Amino acid sequence: MEERRIALFCSSIQEIDPDFHEAAREVTRRLCGKGYTIVSGGSWRGTMGVISDEAVRCGGRHIGVVPRFMAKYAYEGLTQLVWTDTMAERKGILRDKAEAVIALPGGIGTLDELIETHVLAKLGQYDGKIFALNIKGFYEPLKDLFRHYAATGMTAPQDCDRVVFVDSVDALIEQL
Repeated sequence: MEERRIALFCSSIQEIDPDFHEAAREVTRRLCGKGYTIVSGGSWRGTMGVISDEAVRCGGRHIGVVPRFMAKYAYEGLTQLVWTDTMAERKGILRDKAEAVIALPGGIGTLDELIETHVLAKLGQYDGKIFALNIKGFYEPLKDLFRHYAATGMTAPQDCDRVVFVDSVDALIEQL
């Protein structure tokens, strides 16, 4: 049986709204329960650490992708640790063989991962699903920006639909 992978993009910051961390726990639990392999940034910090802890708790398979210059942040309990030389290489490996990517609430790095994946999908270089978990309206400004791009003709309206914004973990799991 072929491994089914889901990539999670998320924050490396601990001091964020606890509801964002709880959503990450629930997503991880539910994905592990469905037999998915989680692929993430592989850190013990912030939401990445929450995902790592929960994957271990659930007995799920978790692949962490860590640039060598961030070695001190690597989570020790990963099923598999993949080292990279650059952030660009990291992003490619995160997406590799992933049937979907999910952007949890996160910072500029998460936004970078999400937007790059969106661009690659538009260019036919990524064919998985792309989700943004819009807990507490976190991604509303990005939705507005996508609408602005479409309204000004900078992108086709259908391109904005490549990212599926979901407001709950239940909605996310239903659409996988």
